[in-house]
Amino acid sequence: MRKDVSTFGVVGCGVIGSGWAARALGRGLDVVAWDPADGAEERMRSAVARAWPSVRKLGLYPGAERSRLRWVESIEEVGAEADFIQESAPEDVALKKLLLAQVDAAAAADIVIGTSTSGLLVSELTTECAHPERIVVGHPFNPVYLLPLCEIVGGDKTSDAALDAASAIYDMLDMYPLRVRHEIDGHLSDRLQEAMWREILHIIKDGYATTGELDDSIIYGPGLRWAAMGTNLIFHLAGGQQGMRHMLHHFGPALELPWSKLEAPALTADLIDALVEGTEAQADGRSIDELERLRDDCLIATMKALRAVNIGAGKIYAQREARRYDQEAVRWREGESIDGPLELYRCQVEPEWVDYNDHMTEAAFLTAFGWASDALFRYIGDDEGYRAAANSFYTVESHINYRREALLDDPLRFTTQLLGFDEKRLHFFHSMYNEDTGDLLCTTEQMLVHVDMAAAKAVPIMPGPKRALDAIWEVHKTMEKPTNVGSVMEVPK
Repeated sequence: MRKDVSTFGVVGCGVIGSGWAARALGRGLDVVAWDPADGAEERMRSAVARAWPSVRKLGLYPGAERSRLRWVESIEEVGAEADFIQESAPEDVALKKLLLAQVDAAAAADIVIGTSTSGLLVSELTTECAHPERIVVGHPFNPVYLLPLCEIVGGDKTSDAALDAASAIYDMLDMYPLRVRHEIDGHLSDRLQEAMWREILHIIKDGYATTGELDDSIIYGPGLRWAAMGTNLIFHLAGGQQGMRHMLHHFGPALELPWSKLEAPALTADLIDALVEGTEAQADGRSIDELERLRDDCLIATMKALRAVNIGAGKIYAQREARRYDQEAVRWREGESIDGPLELYRCQVEPEWVDYNDHMTEAAFLTAFGWASDALFRYIGDDEGYRAAANSFYTVESHINYRREALLDDPLRFTTQLLGFDEKRLHFFHSMYNEDTGDLLCTTEQMLVHVDMAAAKAVPIMPGPKRALDAIWEVHKTMEKPTNVGSVMEVPK
């Protein structure tokens, strides 16, 4: 089954299908989409446009452009062009059966097909398909363009090759491909969510709490824990040093108490009114668009926070970040010519880099220079593999000089000049320019020391990066030094 994807196919372009498109576009893929509903193309393009600021904050891969979304007029066109197809029609068994059979008939034999069903069985959905062995459940979570979880479920005829290929493709999309061992109604996550939802309905129906109070009971408590550790591991910790066994012994008797009701209550008019009024009060006049932006910003902030401890969605975020920078990195090759300052990094001023006036903040300049330094490291061979062997460069001194302001979305171009190095030290100079105007915006001069991270001491630079630095220095040692090199601040007397 095909695992290499350059064109991602979307059949069914509502909230979920549009989310798939935004995720694939942010990954730098082409997207070909189709939906028979009137106005579907306009709605999808609008949904992708609304999602794009969040996709940008998550980090765009090289080549990521909204313009790479192309609308076609038939399933057959999707099947002819896509390397992978994701069906995301509503949860209607008859409709999904029809669409999957049509996609199956249109796609090449080695194309894997995913269905976004949140709880239906793929065995039931593929009874009309000629090749059910290549169809899998790929169940994402809204917003698809941010949340990494994707449940992968096979049916009674799904092949291992299709499951493996789907896992590889969803991983390439920077998702967490969770293989569900057995085909069950509702898969895994929705069964858990459904249990909580039933309890919410009972509590609202019985008048014990409002929707806002119930959400607060999650937001300020278990929700924060769930972002990093699931219920089971959290309960393992609740048992103290004896773990889950003590927790079950201590709290197990409570399971006999009538605390919860798994059977859902009837959705009466009064219960519906209570839910609607409660959530409208929580919205507090904010539109759906405003709440979506707030949700996305909160999710990105949480993922970035978890990145620092390399756990949960933060680990996926860090992986995505490393993949993006590795994919766009320029690498030194033995014997290649170097004729001036290196140009290894370009970016735009990111939303989180600006203040309330849309001006790039002081700290963000240094952040951007940090990514320019990372581009230099990758160029000479200091990448994830190099660091995994406990080798790295640590900054010991930086001088930064601000020349002009930078604004949100300004295109930035960086040059790097090597000022010197020896067996353990590296001295270089970055210049930041506005790529459109050519204006010099900022410069930084930095000294770094090469360290063995395991031994926590300075050690000689390894042979591969040293050969690259030798080649750069052979050219840069004869170049005129930038005027700011070695400069210091002072008030003239």
